[in-house]
Amino acid sequence: MGLNETPGANRVHIGFFGRRNAGKSSVVNAVTGQELAVVSDTRGTTTDPVLKSMELLPLGPVVIIDTPGYDDEGDLGELRVKKTRQVLNKTDLAVLVVDAQEGKGACEEELLRIFREKEIPFLVVYNKWDLAEGQECPAEQEALCVSAKRGTGIEALKERLGALAPKESALSLTADLIRPKDYVVLVTPIDSAAPKGRIILPQQQVIRDVIDAGAVAVVVKETEFAETLAALGKDPALVITDSQVFGRVSEETPKHLPLTSFSILMARCKGILDHTVPGAAAIDRLKDKDTVLVAEGCTHHRQCEDIGTVKLPRWLREYTKKDLSFAFCSGTEFPEDLSPYGLILHCGGCMLNEREVRYRMKCAADQGVPMTNYGVAIAHIHGILKRSISMFPHLLALFSEE
Repeated sequence: MGLNETPGANRVHIGFFGRRNAGKSSVVNAVTGQELAVVSDTRGTTTDPVLKSMELLPLGPVVIIDTPGYDDEGDLGELRVKKTRQVLNKTDLAVLVVDAQEGKGACEEELLRIFREKEIPFLVVYNKWDLAEGQECPAEQEALCVSAKRGTGIEALKERLGALAPKESALSLTADLIRPKDYVVLVTPIDSAAPKGRIILPQQQVIRDVIDAGAVAVVVKETEFAETLAALGKDPALVITDSQVFGRVSEETPKHLPLTSFSILMARCKGILDHTVPGAAAIDRLKDKDTVLVAEGCTHHRQCEDIGTVKLPRWLREYTKKDLSFAFCSGTEFPEDLSPYGLILHCGGCMLNEREVRYRMKCAADQGVPMTNYGVAIAHIHGILKRSISMFPHLLALFSEE
């Protein structure tokens, strides 16, 4: 991703769903004005979800998702339907494509039920309307009749999608915590796991957020932090650190200065911090033989000191003194059955959109499995969780008075 591009997680995700051969891919191509998806009369041409980040007026930055037919059959078909269900967890707007000649059936009604259950705004698009001679477009509120082949109704579809698009989240990374001309110190370790030639996405986003607020971002490695702090000439309004060096940075940050982590700010931006803070208390309740699920939203090459698969398991075992087991998932994979786990430890979620992160938190809550995230867990382990959320008074109220 280029530095001038809107991160995928911050884009509106528009998913196109329906049975095989309803013309989903044709509608996708007509809406985008590009040949994003292979079109064929053969049923089941789309075998995996196809994702494309692009600008789409009047919505702006979006991710378009074309999915396999929800009525796919056989063992392979079941896997494709499973992938489609995973796409639903990140979908901000859903388009149900119906073959106008065949109308809605059990498959479409099942998808509509899921849209409503997951509270996903949706449109029902009757495609191939040029072939539906003598029919009137259904009067249902969400209905729209189009012909992807002729391009009729496509502009109206884009306008309707623009009207349905979710409003921009009021949650921010730092904007409400700082003022213009404030100094904000960002501690960003550069280790073997850091992408060569660049810094990781949460750090990029915080830097941009600080600059947008008219404040000054001072970016340093942990080895230069103490010296930089002494040389600033005035107290920074906020110190933000990578969670991996939380302990060291906490020791070197005077107690009167607010301190938090990129991961904690990201959890707040995704709308789950209020759940991950109390979730951290479950770390102290872990027992021998409990299994902790470590979930990451991205997929990347594992380094020898990888935070998710190496460092966190080691720190949790050292802190709890328990014989813990660990399971791992990454990318779009997230177990439907969470009952085997005593705790879910999630990454900051910078590569996932807000809807998917909230969905995962809801799944955990519904199944009674505590969930926290990397930054909150590491702050808890180091005994500095209260300090790291001190700028959020309503969260401090979750702790009993000592």
